[in-house]
Amino acid sequence: MKLLVVNPNISTRVTELIHAEALRSASPGTEITALTAQFGVAYIETRFEAMVGAYATAEQVAAHLAGHDAVVVAAFGDPGLAALREVLPVPVTGMTEASLATACQLGGKFSIVSISPRMRGWYLDMVHAYHLSSRLASFRALNDPLQDVATVQVDHSERLISLAQQCVRDDGADVIVLAGAPLAGLARAIEHLLPVPVVDGVSSAVKQAELLVSLRSHKAREGSYAPPPQKPHLGLSPAMQALLASPPPILQPSQSL
Repeated sequence: MKLLVVNPNISTRVTELIHAEALRSASPGTEITALTAQFGVAYIETRFEAMVGAYATAEQVAAHLAGHDAVVVAAFGDPGLAALREVLPVPVTGMTEASLATACQLGGKFSIVSISPRMRGWYLDMVHAYHLSSRLASFRALNDPLQDVATVQVDHSERLISLAQQCVRDDGADVIVLAGAPLAGLARAIEHLLPVPVVDGVSSAVKQAELLVSLRSHKAREGSYAPPPQKPHLGLSPAMQALLASPPPILQPSQSL
């Protein structure tokens, strides 16, 4: 199994964090290709930045999809996830969807701990979009300026732990979701310090991608996730043109057994 994991941000050091956690989480024999967006911002905090990150992710996926069995959108907020599901012939997972699903299987209420208060509105939109607002206990975030997004979990580990403890003690959280690719791997380091399960987005998305591949469900050919209709276009990269021109594979009877 080969998974294509794409960081929608331009920080290669954050991609290294993502790649390391993906390798720790993957099953034996699963291969990980980790890529960084070729344009965009250092880390996504807003809906507009997420829009840019979604297109940057789509470009990387279009150029490097060949030979991979599934795609992971490695940023909280899942930039472009639903759109990629329309066009790709393989399963697509994202950090938000996967980590929230994991949290719901570990407890009743979950809290999100993030690296920036600016993300609050966008993240709450995502929780609502996944129909999980009733399961959200709280959102808490760092208020301190970030010196380096790649070292935020080291620079602010004590504060992040304190925020998670407040979520449990004051907000009634049964599960903590650490939100954001810069926090990839932190759950492993601090889970023994918290009285409830701690969920990591990268590991959740990788394991969910492996599951979807193993289920061997075929690509939708009708409905809202059918591929986009072919039509005239302008200014798209050759890789994007090729992706849009590719019809979904048709599952043969023998493949469903």
